[in-house]
Amino acid sequence: MAPNTTTLRELTLRGVIIGGLITLVFTAANVYLGLKVGLTFATSIPAAVISMAVLRRFAGHNIRENNIVQTIASAAGTLSAIIFVLPGLVMVGYWTGFPFWVTMLVCSLGGILGVMYSIPLRRALVTGSDLPYPEGVAAAEVLRVGDDSDDGSAADHEANTQGLRVILIGALASAGYSLLAAMKGVASQVVGYFRLGGGGTMAGGSLSLALIGVGHLVGLKVGVAMLVGVVISFLVLLPIRSAGLIDATTNASGLSEIVSHTFSSEIRFIGVGTMAIAALWTLVKIAKPIVTGVASSLASSRERSAGHEVDVTERDIPFPVVLGVIAASMLPIGLLLWNFVRGTDIHDHAVGLVTLSVVFILLIGLIVASVCGYMAGLIGASNSPISSVGIIAVLSCALLIAAFTAGSGANGTSLVAYTLFTAAIVFGIATISNDNLQDLKTGQLVGATPWKQQVALIIGVLFGSIVIPPIMQLMLTGFGFQGMEGAGPDALAAPQAALMSSVATGIFSDSLNWNLIALGAAIGAALILIDETLTRTTTSYGLPPLAVGMGMYLPISLTVIIPVGAILGYFYNRWAQRQVNPESAQRMGTLAATGLIVGESLFGVVNAAIIAASGGASPLEIFTEGPVTNVLGVALFAVLIALVYRVTLKKASTSV
Repeated sequence: MAPNTTTLRELTLRGVIIGGLITLVFTAANVYLGLKVGLTFATSIPAAVISMAVLRRFAGHNIRENNIVQTIASAAGTLSAIIFVLPGLVMVGYWTGFPFWVTMLVCSLGGILGVMYSIPLRRALVTGSDLPYPEGVAAAEVLRVGDDSDDGSAADHEANTQGLRVILIGALASAGYSLLAAMKGVASQVVGYFRLGGGGTMAGGSLSLALIGVGHLVGLKVGVAMLVGVVISFLVLLPIRSAGLIDATTNASGLSEIVSHTFSSEIRFIGVGTMAIAALWTLVKIAKPIVTGVASSLASSRERSAGHEVDVTERDIPFPVVLGVIAASMLPIGLLLWNFVRGTDIHDHAVGLVTLSVVFILLIGLIVASVCGYMAGLIGASNSPISSVGIIAVLSCALLIAAFTAGSGANGTSLVAYTLFTAAIVFGIATISNDNLQDLKTGQLVGATPWKQQVALIIGVLFGSIVIPPIMQLMLTGFGFQGMEGAGPDALAAPQAALMSSVATGIFSDSLNWNLIALGAAIGAALILIDETLTRTTTSYGLPPLAVGMGMYLPISLTVIIPVGAILGYFYNRWAQRQVNPESAQRMGTLAATGLIVGESLFGVVNAAIIAASGGASPLEIFTEGPVTNVLGVALFAVLIALVYRVTLKKASTSV
């Protein structure tokens, strides 16, 4: 269904301007919400919808130009995840604010490196991989059904019309439920705490129709793997680790507090250990495709230099340029790091620390980009546990710095701050590569020119880097952060940044519980053996260890609903295979799942604007939560799922 013509305009001035304007709004909203109420929203699909609505008013618009707009907005919105690290510098008392140029350079250099590292990975993890990329597929379907250009047959236009109706139905259902949940008329999630064995645990799920859509798109193998992670964490580890903390006198409130604290302070670190070993194994498995991708990129560059025609869908930014940008970026990064330690109590170690950090960023950046791109391919950029990668980066960076400065008497607070500053650049690489490969998957499906999309990604990074520092400073001035000196009652929690800071502090104070991470690593090793055994002895079964690790690390509200969507998608696709036109019927299911994601994403944008305008955490709240809202929520959630799939089945039956 991708356009066949190679003359469609893509990287246009109006597209850059529209993408930049969307970026300003989305990035500011994400930084604001992420720090104030712990809420962020995915920007790729809302950007695609808004782009279509705006560009269709201009003559000569097309699907690839729309793709560029959503790429710019998506890259910038994703970069706002830097708030997971940088506020830690204020929390530990090293910074008193966010200097614009320093913060902007940290964001832009890390983001540009993320783009560069993801270019050779495109061939390894997108064109040469069967990863599902749920959000990339969803964004492509949005662009396709909204394409009203003259290309394509009458049958294609009719199929797009039917597909648009399916998306609209799913979007109305998910947006409507999200609105009711924001009003507290129905529950947004249902979670219960109970005793199990000698300890306690929790069960439940987020009543998110978007997660049902994600589950449908990722498939049964990933869904089951995540469910295995849930079983390990919540039915085995959590009851064991909380045993002894709960007795006959523990009431319901105490039970929930103990279980929640045990999960956040212990189980998640076990999950980090599992994800770390699984990530390393994943890197080993994709090393050959990465090398092949680099070789293919070099071959393509040589062909183009020799004047040979290369298909537009295979034209990346030339690999020598990629290497040159990566190498050139090390100089300003080194200067940034030097400036950070200049005049401080660790200045005597400046040369060694800066050298160590530059090499760390250069090498770890590729590893982080590969792992994050793989995770995004598994379950999507929005649901990818990017904070776990941040923890791994902080851990590894802190260990190296601690080893380098051992016995020197260097100040612990200064070393913690320097670790966070270095990790922030690596985290910029992680956030962008986590999203970029998703965007490049969208581009592949709509026939985009990769190098133009990669330039758009860089433009998006630059736009986001300009917006992020003043918004962070505004939030610091207006509220402050919990844990910093002088923090008031309205101080922002910034929980991810607090976690990163505590991890780095634990390394330098030798208070981190390594037994938890080691246990997670052992579980990860066992999962690798099981997965390898299954994949070698069967043709259709596997247990991706990284997906299991995600199920262990992420909150149960996320990890239960995605498998539910995967099961629904499995049965729908089995039905589709029995239809006259299985491909068309299966696409209708994909479009329904896309609609579920679109509606909730768009509501997230609207809700962000309402929260920002009112300054309140729950401006839409007009009802009171209680047992009734839980019952109503579960019932309505099930009814809407049944309704969306029933309508989709009917549309698929009549269109094949």
